[in-house]
Amino acid sequence: MSAGEPRANPWRRLWRAAGPRATRGQLLAGVLCAALGFGVVVQVRQTNVSGLADLRESDLVRILDDTTDRGDRLAGEVQDLETTRRELTEGSDQAQAAAAAASARAQQYGVLAGTLPAHGPGVVATVTDPSGALRSTNFIQLVQELRDSGAEAIQIGSTRVVAQTAFTDGSGGVLVDGRLERSPYVVSVIGDPSTLATAMDIPGGVRETLRSAGADLAVARAPGEDGVRVTALHAVSAPQYARPASPRP
Repeated sequence: MSAGEPRANPWRRLWRAAGPRATRGQLLAGVLCAALGFGVVVQVRQTNVSGLADLRESDLVRILDDTTDRGDRLAGEVQDLETTRRELTEGSDQAQAAAAAASARAQQYGVLAGTLPAHGPGVVATVTDPSGALRSTNFIQLVQELRDSGAEAIQIGSTRVVAQTAFTDGSGGVLVDGRLERSPYVVSVIGDPSTLATAMDIPGGVRETLRSAGADLAVARAPGEDGVRVTALHAVSAPQYARPASPRP
């Protein structure tokens, strides 16, 4: 630097020396990341749109009806809980109301845990598998679809299906909680009959999967006031590790 040239600010020179410098590789990586992000956003939007756009009008109507039914059921449960809360907090005989609520809650838990028999509206699904091609995964899919449709009690053959029920492949059938069930498999389900029957006919769902395996599915709504009767019971064993815990404040 000559004597006549102005001297650069030393702090500015130090800042430039320490600052990050973009290289060609970094610029190229940045452009690729931006392009990848744009592609992901476009794909997600196309997937969300085509998920419903590919369905038929009748399927959309069924899905809308199912959603409405579930909303009505949840609204009814909220109303029941509000009534129970008022009885417990405002009633003249709170002890009697608390005992009645505890008894009702115990019966509900018994039905859900499979320790009590149950009856109510629902459907009876019969799976016929003449070639013996069905596997345990087919019944796991069937049960999962029923649960997603609001099934409250399920029985396959003579076995109660609960949250801990295991399905494994067996010789000449399927082992449900270690008990061999054979074709025709009779599945008794308590729940909203319309929702349960509709769930079996969802495109690409249970019925198509069973048909592709050579099996047939027939669904019948239970007649009469008693509807479907689920009488098989599940033996509950004491938990080895889990213990009740108080809810957090």
